[in-house]
Amino acid sequence: MQTGPTGKLMRREVVKTLLADRGGMLAIGGLGAPAWDITAAGDTPLNLPLWGGMGAAAVMGLGLAQAQPERRVLVVTGDGEMLMGIGSLATIAVKRPGNLAIVVLDNEHYGETGMQETATRHGVDLVGMARAAGIADSRLVRTAEELLALHQAIRAGGLIFAVIKIDEAPQPLVLPPREASILQARMREAIMGPEAHLQ
Repeated sequence: MQTGPTGKLMRREVVKTLLADRGGMLAIGGLGAPAWDITAAGDTPLNLPLWGGMGAAAVMGLGLAQAQPERRVLVVTGDGEMLMGIGSLATIAVKRPGNLAIVVLDNEHYGETGMQETATRHGVDLVGMARAAGIADSRLVRTAEELLALHQAIRAGGLIFAVIKIDEAPQPLVLPPREASILQARMREAIMGPEAHLQ
């Protein structure tokens, strides 16, 4: 697996690895680059890329995991977005959905607003926060080997929180459909089949 100029993992390769052989796994992409990343790995009705609602990805993943307990749910979001929704970790830890994995792509910057440094650049420990909230499997990923171990753990099940340190270099935009109603409707149909149109 390639690394960037900083020696850190490259975001697009990370997400492609996480979504490889996904089966029926549902994926939520947080605001901005994570939404483009899940789309670049393969646009599908099983993806819900968020065009807005910064701070909402993890808690939306919780709702989806509770509504679809037989399906694996993966949230891919950024460090800035996770910091904004940090309180959701407490609720997720209490509810403890065994089919939810939250992955934070941490480039230590707010990529959508001008690359200002986030608090993780200055030592704030998201893994420690998640662990303190009560998410036992909270891990930091820096290497290709650790990424492959995370991929396997996600497939195995259980509540997982992971921070992956990634290179800060921007990637080309790969945009999903813009209409939230279309994104929501196509995921709903993928989950429920034709009955989605009758409810």
